[in-house]
Amino acid sequence: MYLQRMFSCSRLLARPNDLQAFRRAASQGKMPLARAHGKSFAHRSDLRQAKRIVVKLGSAVVTRGDECGLALGRLASIVEQVAVLQNQGREMMIVTSGAVAFGKQRLRHEILLSQSVRQALHSGQNQLKDMSLPVLEARACAAAGQSGLMALYEAMFTQYSTCTAQILVTNLDFHDDQKRRNLNSTLHELLRMNIVPIINTNDAVVPPPEPNSDLQGVISIKDNDSLAARLAVEMRADLLIALSDVEGLYDSPPGSDDAKLLDTFYPGDQHSITYGTKSRVGIGGMEAKVKAALWALQGGTSVVIANGTHPKVTGHVITDIVEGKKVGTFFSEVKPAGPTVEQQTEMARSAGRTLASLEPEQRSDIICALADLLTERKDEILSANKKDMEHAASIGRLSPALLKRLSLSSSKLNSLSIGLRQIAVSSQDSVGRVLRRTRVANNLELEQITVPIGVLLVIFESRPDCLPQVSALAIASGNALLLKGGKEAANTNRILHELAQEALSIHGVKDAIQLVSTREEVEDLCRLEKMIDLIIPRGSSQLVRDIQRSAKGIPVLGHSEGICHVYVDHEASVDKAIKIIRDSKCDYPAACNAMETLLVHRDLLRTPVFDQIIDMLRTEHVKIHAGPKFASYLTFSPSEVKSLRTEYGDLECCIEVVDSMQEAVDHIHKYGSSHTDVIVTENEDTAEQFLQQLDSACVFWNASSRFADGYRFGLGAEVGISTARIHARGPVGLEGLLTTKWVLRGEGHTAADFSEQGSMTYLHENLPVAQILPGRRTTS
Repeated sequence: MYLQRMFSCSRLLARPNDLQAFRRAASQGKMPLARAHGKSFAHRSDLRQAKRIVVKLGSAVVTRGDECGLALGRLASIVEQVAVLQNQGREMMIVTSGAVAFGKQRLRHEILLSQSVRQALHSGQNQLKDMSLPVLEARACAAAGQSGLMALYEAMFTQYSTCTAQILVTNLDFHDDQKRRNLNSTLHELLRMNIVPIINTNDAVVPPPEPNSDLQGVISIKDNDSLAARLAVEMRADLLIALSDVEGLYDSPPGSDDAKLLDTFYPGDQHSITYGTKSRVGIGGMEAKVKAALWALQGGTSVVIANGTHPKVTGHVITDIVEGKKVGTFFSEVKPAGPTVEQQTEMARSAGRTLASLEPEQRSDIICALADLLTERKDEILSANKKDMEHAASIGRLSPALLKRLSLSSSKLNSLSIGLRQIAVSSQDSVGRVLRRTRVANNLELEQITVPIGVLLVIFESRPDCLPQVSALAIASGNALLLKGGKEAANTNRILHELAQEALSIHGVKDAIQLVSTREEVEDLCRLEKMIDLIIPRGSSQLVRDIQRSAKGIPVLGHSEGICHVYVDHEASVDKAIKIIRDSKCDYPAACNAMETLLVHRDLLRTPVFDQIIDMLRTEHVKIHAGPKFASYLTFSPSEVKSLRTEYGDLECCIEVVDSMQEAVDHIHKYGSSHTDVIVTENEDTAEQFLQQLDSACVFWNASSRFADGYRFGLGAEVGISTARIHARGPVGLEGLLTTKWVLRGEGHTAADFSEQGSMTYLHENLPVAQILPGRRTTS
């Protein structure tokens, strides 16, 4: 085995071309280059640039729950991540615990074996139950465990053709200048040869740590936390990842009622932290970790403290941190000028509760004020939008369709203003409306009333007009709102948000709508499951899919695809068919309610009706893709479709042939996205069967698919179109942003009153619905 490992290392060292390839890829921007050391990274997203990384594995991460032996599965996943980053061209170092636990397991086994043999010889087998283990001294355990721990690391890293080297250090190795230079030289040489150093304190000889032994600003090596920090600064590492058995740094002991995980920690915030007890193993605690992290940060090394024991995240915690994802606590010297996104969410929730308690007329006043501001301040809005348009055009990354969405005009602002006023009118009886009223028993009445959902997160791309629409709907429904717009519309979004907050200030609820302008990734926002109640994505199908995948604990309202169908029946009117198909496909091809697949009844092939449809599509420059059945009817067909589940979002569509209305329904159920589907026919029975059988959010008869829109439905505006099976479905307006709660009014009633021994009986009488609004009560 030893020869095999030596061969693996020599084979790796004999591959200078690989190292050159890594450096060549780095020069092309494919991996991080070494940076000038001296200042830590300011933001999490900058961690992608980390070249030299120290990974510190705490005792709780490396050892099993019984503290006798190593957590092999956990350790294997960590090794895999380190090897992946090493093979990307980064320089990885590991500071590890575990020698004591490994040695304890080994010595216990030897002692038990020795005792059992002795007792079998002298006392007989019946005495084995009385065996007891002596207290094992930690230094002896470390001496017995170091070789086995290192052999395990070597065996694991060999699976990834990565060589390792062991280095044992003590405090003296850092205090003695010559030893420190030797250590530094050794580590640099190992990194140059693409070897992963495995570093640990030499616990077999190290004396107990002395209290308050840090001198002249130099941290003393008391545990692996201080060792990792000292090593990271000595080696000018870009990043130190300290893995423990807690999610990160909390403002009070984890597990306490008010404990909050700190996403970012800044020097000077120590006074706001209350530390808890130490972990089950190891000699350090969170206080020691914070002290070591701040020392490393001062030395120019960025630090993240995270959980390395959680089974759901251990397999990617290190790579997630390096990718800049919001994992654990990030230590930063740069404190943002504004509030964090967590603080913004708390501010929004607090103000949102006040917003929900306002009179309906007051919420309506706010929306009307915003509508007025859109027209009164249109010059400011259009000026900001012009900057965004010019910047987008200069970069050249946006497609013509996205540029069109980004653009605002006076007419667009006027239309927005009109739509907002419609919302203001409809908001009069939204919050607090009684849906059901029941007399459960005498003097015991139950009501189901509408209430806001809570905090909404709306993520939108290239559509600044979305901001005032969604803001008005949130105000009308009494919801707090967190907005995350695309950076391509940053200037426009900023001015529109300022106007929304100006309108909200009329009744003192300015903070109810917040615009996230920090460098927060969408995936990180989707992890705030304790703070956000509903996510509404507005953008590309890829954006929606990414959000649905990332939002594990938060409901997502929306649709990932808009694969809309128009079925032309053999009894269709040719004029209606042509008109509907043209509008459904050509009016706005990038819209989610645009037609993507045209289904044609087989009897229409080779008829003037079909020819006119094809001629119209060609005149409108629509590229046609033939479905499999349609292609089989043609000698020279258009390009055959690659997939019948394609959302083109452009002047393209698929044409497929079906034998009947039922086959059209089956096709849509199989290949559609449950968005919007249309039948064109003059046969009322056929149409009714289509409308009843088809399971889509919107089903139309002799009407364009473009009608699937909140404004056209008379909702004033929409936050999106949902294809979900629960809650709101189809265009989601004001009603879709409300939920309900039950209110029971009694006079000292108890459940025991209705038991066999009680004196009361249930009535369950339905009563007339009453409108319950703040400050008044009217019967409708």
